[in-house]
Amino acid sequence: MSLGFQELLIIFLIVLVLFGAAKLPKLGRGLGEGIKNFRSGLKGEKGDSSEADDEV
Repeated sequence: MSLGFQELLIIFLIVLVLFGAAKLPKLGRGLGEGIKNFRSGLKGEKGDSSEADDEV
């Protein structure tokens, strides 16, 4: 069961209405960092938190 183009477009429009265009980059950045941290946690890697602070 996969999402098609129309479903993804509808989800994007709902997110756009709920959060607004100005907050979407922050939302995407936070989601990306969360996924990155989750994956590194699954691998058992010890990440340095000062590295993430330098990128912001």
